[in-house]
Amino acid sequence: MAETMTYTVPGMTCDHCKHAVSSELGSVPGVAGVEVDLESKLVTVTGDDLDDRALRAAIEEAGYEAA
Repeated sequence: MAETMTYTVPGMTCDHCKHAVSSELGSVPGVAGVEVDLESKLVTVTGDDLDDRALRAAIEEAGYEAA
């Protein structure tokens, strides 16, 4: 069953940030899509059986913190 999780990532400011976060999240098992909105600092992840801890770890791996 598809689900959606949204995170606020205040440290993102540019396209490099957007790419880094999208790339790391895209490598997490179950992730089907990642949308990053730099203006609102929101990251929306869609997929199946999403693991909150794994997603937060991927955001941290990209060098950012999920609020």
